[in-house]
Amino acid sequence: MIDKAMTAGPIPTSRGRFRDYVAIARLDHMTKHVFILPGMILAYVLLHPVVQAGPFRIFLGLLSAVAIASANYVINEWLDREFDAYHPLKSARTAVHRSLSAPIIYAEYMLLVIAGLALAMNLGIVFAWTAIAFVLSGLVYNVMPVRTKDRVYLDVLSESINNPIRLMLGWSMIAPHTVPPVSLLLTYWMGGAFLMAAKRLAEYRDITARGGAELLPRYRRSFGRYTAENLAVSCLLYAILSAFFLAVFLIKYRQEYIFALPLIAVLFASYFWLAMLPDSVAARPERLFRSRRLMLASFVVVGSLTVLTFVDMPFLNSLSEPSFLRVGL
Repeated sequence: MIDKAMTAGPIPTSRGRFRDYVAIARLDHMTKHVFILPGMILAYVLLHPVVQAGPFRIFLGLLSAVAIASANYVINEWLDREFDAYHPLKSARTAVHRSLSAPIIYAEYMLLVIAGLALAMNLGIVFAWTAIAFVLSGLVYNVMPVRTKDRVYLDVLSESINNPIRLMLGWSMIAPHTVPPVSLLLTYWMGGAFLMAAKRLAEYRDITARGGAELLPRYRRSFGRYTAENLAVSCLLYAILSAFFLAVFLIKYRQEYIFALPLIAVLFASYFWLAMLPDSVAARPERLFRSRRLMLASFVVVGSLTVLTFVDMPFLNSLSEPSFLRVGL
């Protein structure tokens, strides 16, 4: 059942301490930056650039990404503190329980943004502009009057835009003067939208199962128009779109990867299966590593892509040409 304390809004708070301001930066969420890694790998595989991304450059790039992501988390937790009080898990967040200082919060946000952008300026124009887009995505998602997180469907699409942004950051660490193919960016975007919609579905199912359906719009306004059905359908739509753009990318840039598509489909299905479970870890992406089935599917996909990176199959070129079987002649 839903805790009765959540039905009354924010709970009494105590004075914030230094460690509370560190906590809202959510450094424990750095695992999400794993989405940067494919950008680095694909840039090297597809472009074979002259090695110019030494360890120090990559370190600076990752540090910049972490700083900007933490800035986005700071502003997110601060502006959401009154809404998070209605969520069974997020009601335990620091900003809900502690009385934090607004000037210190905004100073922390600005310090992290300045640090992230300062590092980004040393890594080339593509990385710099991508870092700026990363900052703007956090503002658009969290800050009024836009605050896309309150708008149905747009909340998922605007949150998942961080996936192609992270891909761009990784790519530009290796190939600073180019940008990834649009088909790859769209694949990442729609794949991220699938993950976010599945997360919403898991939250919706868990909270309504505990009798807290009336609290959902108080936690996030977009839930006022979501149902389990339209969330499930949106997951299907985003998965299909991601697969479509992925197929376009594979056929154009590395046809051998096409053999990994069935395994990627299994990975998507595994994640959707998780979202349908009670008390799903899909609602808490930072804990996904606890699902052995999902981790196994992920390792199989990564392994297959690794093998297909080094195995050339020239016969695929002829298979991609139009051909027709003639019968009865």
